[in-house]
Amino acid sequence: MKMRMLFFCSLLFLMGGDVLLACSLKNYTLYVERHECGHCMAVNTTMCSGMCFTQDTNVRGFVGKRFLIQRGCMHHSVVYHSARMPGCPVHIDPLFFYPVANRCRCTKCNTAKNECVYKPSHIPSKCSEHL
Repeated sequence: MKMRMLFFCSLLFLMGGDVLLACSLKNYTLYVERHECGHCMAVNTTMCSGMCFTQDTNVRGFVGKRFLIQRGCMHHSVVYHSARMPGCPVHIDPLFFYPVANRCRCTKCNTAKNECVYKPSHIPSKCSEHL
């Protein structure tokens, strides 16, 4: 009985791991800085993140291209919300827009609409003002 329970728990853990790593919406803090206003602020939004099935092949030519599957976790639906940056001078428009992902899916990256190359960046500084 214990062995059956251990097997069931292990199977559930392995299946749950794929669900946790799957392409889905994740909370993200976006830091927005306006030099004209004198500070930056943190905006809470959602983005797509997670793993997608990818397959590469070492076969060359036309046959090899049929086995090449490269998908990334991309947004399927995005809306833009607006916010006002506090502390801006009168002659500076305090309004800015930021993206909010609504749905995600695993798909081939469209280079005309998305940045498809991973570029590691520095960790942004924290802001004191939050929306």
